[in-house]
Amino acid sequence: MTFKLEGPLLLAGAGKMGGAILEGLLARGLDARQVIVQEPAPSPAVAAFLADRTIDVVPAVDALIEPPAVILVAVKPQIIDDVLPGLARLAGPQTLVLSIAAGRRLATFERQLPHAAIVRAMPNTPAAIQQGITVAVANAKVTPVQRALADHLLSAVGDVVWVDDEALLDPVTAVSGSGPAYVFLLAECLAEAGRAAGLDAKLADHLARATVVGSAALLESSELSPAELRRNVTSPGGTTAAALEILGGEDGLQKIMTAAVAAAAKRGRELAK
Repeated sequence: MTFKLEGPLLLAGAGKMGGAILEGLLARGLDARQVIVQEPAPSPAVAAFLADRTIDVVPAVDALIEPPAVILVAVKPQIIDDVLPGLARLAGPQTLVLSIAAGRRLATFERQLPHAAIVRAMPNTPAAIQQGITVAVANAKVTPVQRALADHLLSAVGDVVWVDDEALLDPVTAVSGSGPAYVFLLAECLAEAGRAAGLDAKLADHLARATVVGSAALLESSELSPAELRRNVTSPGGTTAAALEILGGEDGLQKIMTAAVAAAAKRGRELAK
């Protein structure tokens, strides 16, 4: 699907997540000539990617004049306060400011960009292969047209869900933002358990990876709930049931996961500015 913005797209920060969104947008047909990247020190891989598509890269936005249609803020959260003053003069009345900076609330942007339409979004790392899930929240100045534009931009890297309460982004981050790390840890632990049971390391790693990937694909393609899919694998008195007695016990996986998500959400609230 080809689409055209009513002005440039300024990408502030071309790291992994910003680069993933840009790649998804270009794959959807965004004209590379509409893109400007602000990145003082792009990695060799990013620099090569941008050069191959003849995308302009600038270390700062001082020389830019035309207000962008979209400013996509993808810098590290700790440097937001250094970046926003330079962006403030470029945020025209029709500019959509779309932030994927973790932990930085709408209020942070509204202080520096008081008249801007701002969307705060939390994507996750599978966005790198266009399989992400992003949760977004808009401030009061975002119009229906701008919200639809933000949805279109974010959907370039996966599904998009909208919430009205910004406070929900802390548990969202704890579930989907941090969630890939939990899945990777599961694969690590499953492989290690296989090694402890007597499998050689290479086979244990292969079985763990393939099992997680295949199970995720089945979960995506099935209309059944995770609980139903689990029950379908579990024969009464069988090997899976024996394992689930451990994982589903009083101090099992559910209790651990609940505590983990609560800890991540709590830390998100502590870090938020």
